[in-house]
Amino acid sequence: MKKKFSITLMALLLVAALGGCAGGKSPEDKSSAPDSTVESQGSTQNQTPAVDPKYGGKVVVGVQQDIDSLDPHKATAAGTKEILFNIFEGLLKVNENGSLICAVASDYSVSEDGLTYTFTLRDNVKFHNGKNVTAEDVKYSLERASGLLDGTPLISSLATIQSVTIVDEHTVQVTTGSANLELIYSFTTAIIPAGSGEEEGSNPIGTGPFSFVSYKPQEGLVVKKNPDYWQEGLPYLDEVNFKIVSGADTALLELKGHSIDLYSYLTDSQAAELANEYQILSAPSDALQAMFLNNKVAPFDNVKVRQAVCYAMDRDLINEFVVGGNGAIISAAMLPTLKDYYVDLNDVYGTGANIEKAKQLLAEAGYPNGISFTVIVPSNYEAHVQTADVVAEQLKAANIDCQIELVDWNTWLEDVYRQGRAYQASICAITCDMTPSYLMVRFQTGHKKNFINFSSAEYDAAYKKAEASMNLADKAKYYKEAQEIFVKEAGTAFIQDPPITIALSKNLAGYKFYPIYVQDMSTVYFINK
Repeated sequence: MKKKFSITLMALLLVAALGGCAGGKSPEDKSSAPDSTVESQGSTQNQTPAVDPKYGGKVVVGVQQDIDSLDPHKATAAGTKEILFNIFEGLLKVNENGSLICAVASDYSVSEDGLTYTFTLRDNVKFHNGKNVTAEDVKYSLERASGLLDGTPLISSLATIQSVTIVDEHTVQVTTGSANLELIYSFTTAIIPAGSGEEEGSNPIGTGPFSFVSYKPQEGLVVKKNPDYWQEGLPYLDEVNFKIVSGADTALLELKGHSIDLYSYLTDSQAAELANEYQILSAPSDALQAMFLNNKVAPFDNVKVRQAVCYAMDRDLINEFVVGGNGAIISAAMLPTLKDYYVDLNDVYGTGANIEKAKQLLAEAGYPNGISFTVIVPSNYEAHVQTADVVAEQLKAANIDCQIELVDWNTWLEDVYRQGRAYQASICAITCDMTPSYLMVRFQTGHKKNFINFSSAEYDAAYKKAEASMNLADKAKYYKEAQEIFVKEAGTAFIQDPPITIALSKNLAGYKFYPIYVQDMSTVYFINK
């Protein structure tokens, strides 16, 4: 049975009402040690943790993309955040069960009106430079991230913060402009030394289980064990090298040569090929794959053309071919595991192809002979490359000519995701955190992360109602309304929530899957033999 991750705002509200969070546990405390989820060729089981894990050793982790920023408040790429999780921590952090636990903070409370958050700092948490974390560091970090320092929010969800006040050397109080049931998650934002902001991009200093050693563009990042880490007994490893592996063929060669110990996001065919040499582990992901359509660029500035693409796509076949049928087919920007807020809209366009309907809509849109466009795909993600190949072949039946352009990751970031947006369509994935707003906020008209340039006054209104609601049932209703509007207007052609499938060396254990995109190396260890 596969391990499912789910968190709701009811859980977040309960945490806030109680005040405080689960404290750090020693890894030897078996009452709190979660099971790892292990899948081998289609079956998932709970793996019993080793009784006597080995300390020490070096591990090489293959990663698919280069780092966009070492500054945790400026990093945007999911592939960067999965690495920086090992270096930085916030007042709170998410554990492998999707629960918020205390990190730099040891306790917190939220006022009855939801406007004031009070954090008690954990004693003797040290930065990697050997200095203790102080209330000044927390104040600086939150003011920098929220934009209070210079008027430019680096973490958009924290822009609601109006003030950060030091109550005493162990207590910090945060006042917000409006109550938001989802805001508590944003206090996972990294705490850094006061005044260090501009230095973090070249010499990142955090409080995490590993400290920064070196970084070489296009090669990788090396971290070493933090001997002063506040969580007793962690980490096990002495050093981790996050090695950038460009392309699926290179990754496969590296894995077969055993020059890397861990690699994520295998396709179904890759997993089968490596099954005898590695542990093949799998769990649901936090990523939503789609053919993203630029709503401001022809032909996708026409809603009927966008709808035609949705009808012409056979998502059942994509799911089967790329991930062995183990993905969850989706139609909107909401993780199925966020069950209270997700609405199944797969019946709108169907999960198989409806070629006649697609042709009809193209004719109504003024394209009786079909359309031609280019889809940009980051070449370092084999799953997206395979998906593009399948989609391009499928769309031919509806007189849709889809030309694939493979680009490196940095080009994709600049031309598609950031300011360039010089593209018609792109197949990739966006990741989610533990709140329903994380994905849906980006599709508001004019939002800086709205790289598909979707614009709908109806959607904006529904989203604003969801964001402002302090009633959980109403919040869920408005989020579902927003999803329905987005799908009706075919803002983009969502495909699936694919599984995470990794290859892990047979002499390693302790790997944990998270409901967010991270590689937590603090619990990984070599097995004593």
